[in-house]
Amino acid sequence: MRTIEDIQEEYEFLEGDERYRLLIELGRELDEMPDALKTDATLVRGCSASVWVYPTEQAGQLHFLADSNAAITKGIVALVISAVQDKPATDIANMDITGALSPFDLKNQLSSNRTQGIPNMIALVKEHAGRIASGTAETG
Repeated sequence: MRTIEDIQEEYEFLEGDERYRLLIELGRELDEMPDALKTDATLVRGCSASVWVYPTEQAGQLHFLADSNAAITKGIVALVISAVQDKPATDIANMDITGALSPFDLKNQLSSNRTQGIPNMIALVKEHAGRIASGTAETG
């Protein structure tokens, strides 16, 4: 997965439909999320499309699996995940993910029904990271 900095660099040179294509491409680059992990517990509430996020812990770092049933939304999920992928849980729990996404100006680039779930995605990622950082969760 690309870093959020690499994505931002490319995003800044694009306009309109090209930005949509980049988001769709990012969604395709996500690791495959097994259907068995697409449960009520991993479902992000408040999204216009179905979105699932599942954290795994590898060598003290969190690796997120995520998916959506809508291509643009899946790209947005990939963008959120790119900010936190393979970082220590404590770093993610304390990170300003919204700030990391601000250069993308998603609220003005996408329709409100596509962006309404972003705060909930961020909250779920931070909640998982906080729980794992405090040692109260077991993940695969």
